Amino acid sequence: MEKKAILEGLLFVVGEEGLSVEQIRDTLDISDEEVKELIMELKEDYEDISRGIRIDFLGNKLKLTTKREHKAYYQKLIENPETNFLSQIALEVLAIIAYNEPITRVEVDELRGVSSSSMIRKLVAKGLIKESGRSSMPGRPILYETTSEFLDYFGLSDIKDLPDMSEFIQKCQDEKDEVDLYHSKYREG
Repeated sequence: MEKKAILEGLLFVVGEEGLSVEQIRDTLDISDEEVKELIMELKEDYEDISRGIRIDFLGNKLKLTTKREHKAYYQKLIENPETNFLSQIALEVLAIIAYNEPITRVEVDELRGVSSSSMIRKLVAKGLIKESGRSSMPGRPILYETTSEFLDYFGLSDIKDLPDMSEFIQKCQDEKDEVDLYHSKYREG
């Protein structure tokens, strides 16, 4: 089994959370020395000019990051009007964060039912959300909240100007009740 490839995949899966040496050791069931060797091999692979990502230790965690020397291209992509629209997924993640801020990525994932790490990274890069501290939960995950750019994008002066979700939820419930009544009426006859 190619442990270096597994490590690369693990780093991709955890995204911005990163992995500690201990987590890598326990997951791959190898010694600390083997972990360090794998990290160095992977780091050397990424130093090649043909690679667009690198490995960094940030906050005692090993993380995949983009190369700083390519920053101008990343910025160009983010600022390009053709790629600067918000997908349905982006809107969903933004809504969850806006109505529940501050919130962790794991909490967003639980509400959505799928991983949101890459979308959260994109929204941070677009400046619509930001890190706002650390949760007191185990592992002290990063908390996210919306930014003033978010407010500008949606034409809001304050986060309190968001529509009241209780009215929306009630409307959805009323529509569901109407559909149920319709179907039950015609099933009886």
